[in-house]
Amino acid sequence: MNFLRGVMGGQQTSGAQQSGTQTIQKLCDRVASATLLDDRRDAVRALKSLSKKYRFDVATQAMDHLINVLQTDRSDSEIIGYALDTLYNIMSNDADETAESEDENQQIAPDDLGVQFSETFINQQENITLLLSLLEEFDFHVRWPGVKLLTTLLKHQGPQVQQTVLVSPMGVSRLMDLLDDSREVIRNDGLLLLQQLTKSNAAIQKIVAFENAYERLLDIITEEGSSDGGIVVEDCLLLLQNLLKYNNSNQNFFKEGSYIQRMKPWFEVGDDNSGWSAQKVTNLHLMLQLVRVLVSPVNPPGATNSCQKSMFQCGLLQQLCIILMATGVPADILTETINTVSEVIRGSQVNQDYFASVNAPSNPPRPAIVVLLMSMVNERQPFVLRCAVLYCFQCFLYKNEKGQGEIVATLLPSTIDANALSAGQLLCGGLFSTDSLSNWCAAVALAHALLDNATQKEQLLRVQLATSIGNPPVSLLQQCTNILSQGDKLIRRGSKVQTRVGLLMLLCTWLTNCPIAVTHFLHNAANVPFLTAQISENLGEEEHLVQGLCALLLGICIYYNDNSLENNTKDKLKQLIEKRIGKENFTEKLGFITKHEFYSKAAQKPQPTFSSPDHMLFDHEFTKLVKELEVVITKAIYKSSEEDKKEEEVKKSLEQHDSIVSHYKSIIREQDIKMEEFKQTIASLQSTNEQNQSTISLQLGQIQQHKDQYNLLKVQLGKDSQHHGSQNSTTQMNGFQPEDVSRLKGEVEELKRQQDILQGELSEKNVLIESLQQSQVDGQTDQMTEEIQKELETLRSQLHVQSAEINRLQAERMELLQKTETSGSLSASGDSSVNSQSNTEMEQKVAELLKEIAGLKEHLKNQSEEKSSWKQQLDTAQSTAAILQDENQKLKQEVTESKKEQDDLLVLLADQDQKIFSLKKRLKELGEPVEDEDDMESGDAGDEDDIDDDDEDDVRDEED
Repeated sequence: MNFLRGVMGGQQTSGAQQSGTQTIQKLCDRVASATLLDDRRDAVRALKSLSKKYRFDVATQAMDHLINVLQTDRSDSEIIGYALDTLYNIMSNDADETAESEDENQQIAPDDLGVQFSETFINQQENITLLLSLLEEFDFHVRWPGVKLLTTLLKHQGPQVQQTVLVSPMGVSRLMDLLDDSREVIRNDGLLLLQQLTKSNAAIQKIVAFENAYERLLDIITEEGSSDGGIVVEDCLLLLQNLLKYNNSNQNFFKEGSYIQRMKPWFEVGDDNSGWSAQKVTNLHLMLQLVRVLVSPVNPPGATNSCQKSMFQCGLLQQLCIILMATGVPADILTETINTVSEVIRGSQVNQDYFASVNAPSNPPRPAIVVLLMSMVNERQPFVLRCAVLYCFQCFLYKNEKGQGEIVATLLPSTIDANALSAGQLLCGGLFSTDSLSNWCAAVALAHALLDNATQKEQLLRVQLATSIGNPPVSLLQQCTNILSQGDKLIRRGSKVQTRVGLLMLLCTWLTNCPIAVTHFLHNAANVPFLTAQISENLGEEEHLVQGLCALLLGICIYYNDNSLENNTKDKLKQLIEKRIGKENFTEKLGFITKHEFYSKAAQKPQPTFSSPDHMLFDHEFTKLVKELEVVITKAIYKSSEEDKKEEEVKKSLEQHDSIVSHYKSIIREQDIKMEEFKQTIASLQSTNEQNQSTISLQLGQIQQHKDQYNLLKVQLGKDSQHHGSQNSTTQMNGFQPEDVSRLKGEVEELKRQQDILQGELSEKNVLIESLQQSQVDGQTDQMTEEIQKELETLRSQLHVQSAEINRLQAERMELLQKTETSGSLSASGDSSVNSQSNTEMEQKVAELLKEIAGLKEHLKNQSEEKSSWKQQLDTAQSTAAILQDENQKLKQEVTESKKEQDDLLVLLADQDQKIFSLKKRLKELGEPVEDEDDMESGDAGDEDDIDDDDEDDVRDEED
């Protein structure tokens, strides 16, 4: 209406406004009251045409009617499409200026109008549900405006709409179907919709991820040309970032689904890197950020390490290093690639080792680390690039003792190569250059080579620098302190604060937890006066940070002082602070560090991100070091010399008792190993015993078969006695016997073969027992081994008895066969009395044999029960060892509290040994297999009767 106001007068404009309002009112009445669908459709079409120009009036008068159309006219896609377009026009803020309200008194901004109308629409939750159901329609005129309308609602009222979609049945699944739409415009707008839907809502992010979103999005990226694609690729990457960022569950699902491997082709940019389009730069930038999301330092360490490992295995890291060393890559892509490689290798030893082996394609080839450090100390390089290189170097050295040693080694006199430019030479060059930013970056980088590595701190003390021709070389530590204390021409007091901060951070890191370095530092007589002078002076705010760092450095010299220098002992340094500075003033200056405005920002994340070079003052790892040292240094300053002596005595006592506890731990550990070995041996013997038992059972079955055969022969002999007059029967009997005898002989031979196998197994057990006897173990295990040997000897004797029984059975059979032949001849002569007597004798012998077999079975059953008892005893011994280990750990904790509790620990350990000794004695008295000791064999016979009467009660007391 603005143009109407310019062309027509105020009164005419007012009339036009009134005319438009009346027209909208009539159209709304027609939509509400018309019975013909065509009339309602025409009215809604007219409202759509007026919705941009008269946005406020259409929204206030027609919204309810349009919602009613969506509910009642679902069968007509055309009117539904008009209604959705109208609602989109009144809620969207993308309309022209002419779409603003024509009311002169209307002062609401267009953005506020969209939010208000969206809030009015979603006040009824069923409206969102209705909109979701309309998206199921395949008709283009319904689906497309529905997608745009829902996207607008999410922009204005995101959390409310997200909650409604979340509780709607199949709500997210309906929206995911948009990605499969064959019409690109709907699919592309569906991507925008899902971007808004997944913002800051972990529950929806998980549902979308498990709706196969990764597969669909990666397919779209591939179809669109990966990094060479258009805006659709950018939308897919933004949606992937929404799903993965700060969502550990989705990240794990992405890794386990092998989707990291599908990211590698994104970074195959080729050799020709000239003429990159703006869209390609944007796409590749988002792809690199997506990689960083998976390996971000804020992720759980386990998840990050797993992703780092996958990236190395699939070749993604190698591809990133190719981009890193390529020529013609845009500066922002190169910077982001360096940051990405930094986080891919951070804390991963395998990836760090690979990065150390990467060479730049130069002549001669140079390590990638050297090439990057050259950029870091070059003041002509962009600031963000230099920060990225510093971050990369820090990540390379993070938890990488091997890499730290390699960097420090390039500075040592024995390893310096005069013909090659090394990382150490570049760091020293940057440390003492005229560029303050290079000074700071080199100092921080060198500090990371020393972080948590006492060995390299001592090694760095050997580094010698040639300051000028004709002058003797000085150590690196001496040169750093000279620059600080003597006012070198490179740094003048009151200027170059950044350089001094960098050097002080390096020195603080170097001297922390390294008494030798502290001694070297204090050996220079000018260092302590310089530090006290800096701390005691009243300087401006810009010097407060330097004063705080000087106080920190002096405090480190006190806390880690081994009192090897008589003039700079702990007590003398503390007296100097008390006289020259004052303890309260010293503590106040020390607090300047954490109160600095840039301290908290540097402490937030490892990556150095600064808006300008002047803000580059703190390193992330150094902030953690300050946090640890500030408390202990403050306590050390206020401690008296007597408290220091007591603390030293306590430390020495703790070390002694730690060695005692460690000794007991080693003993228990050895016992656990030996126990495990004997447990495995007993399990093997038990398995062999079970096999022997099964073999014996088989032999018993065969004996039973022989018994049945004997009964059959006896029956046949009885029949022959009844028909002894029949020569034909005698002939048939004699015809049966040779075949039966042959079969019996074969079975006896099989029994002998099995007996030989058992004898071989017994021989193997004998060898194993002899090896166990040779091992030096505790008395309980020796006793158990002897018991096992005795039991195996018993088993061997039983097997010998069984063999004798088998031989006797064979003799009985042979006798039976002879008697059978004899009975056959006697039956021919009619002497039946002899047969009857022979049968009676054989029955008696068989009965005796069966009785002996039953006794053997009972003995084997007892043997099995005894084996179970041995196993239970072994478990009890292992439990006792575990209890001892637990008590030793508790004793170690008590040692650290006081010297008196340490003495109690020794008493407690002695009591524990006495308790074990008494328990073993009682177990011996109870008949359990324990150590054989002479002092346990004494006792009266009458006492044994009492013990036997109270066995059950004693065992219960031991378990309690």
